[in-house]
Amino acid sequence: QVQLVESGGGLVQPGGSLRLSCAASGSIFSINGVGWYRQVLGKERELVGSMASGGSTDYADSVKDRFTISRDNAKNTVYLQMNSLKPEDTAVYYCKLVVRRGPLSSSYLYWGQGIQVTVSS
Repeated sequence: QVQLVESGGGLVQPGGSLRLSCAASGSIFSINGVGWYRQVLGKERELVGSMASGGSTDYADSVKDRFTISRDNAKNTVYLQMNSLKPEDTAVYYCKLVVRRGPLSSSYLYWGQGIQVTVSS
């Protein structure tokens, strides 16, 4: 089994920065894909950005040039660096990892528990 634990959320003033972490543990052979999502109460979960296995990234227009996804393979941890935060970035943020549990294993999807980010003065 694989567990994901998110950290780094909280309250920040507009214009500030936060870095979210998503640490994976358990039976992990490789992380083949990363997605960060966010959800506001009463709205659908939306994709913030993603990283493919080769490292290429893609971002929603609303966060492009402000948010950056990175990963530390040695720690099985992925990050979402959020700069120039705006009140409309307030949401619960979720990481999603595509994980292979062995060299011949299929890939499985795992979600983090979600973490609150509040941007307010």
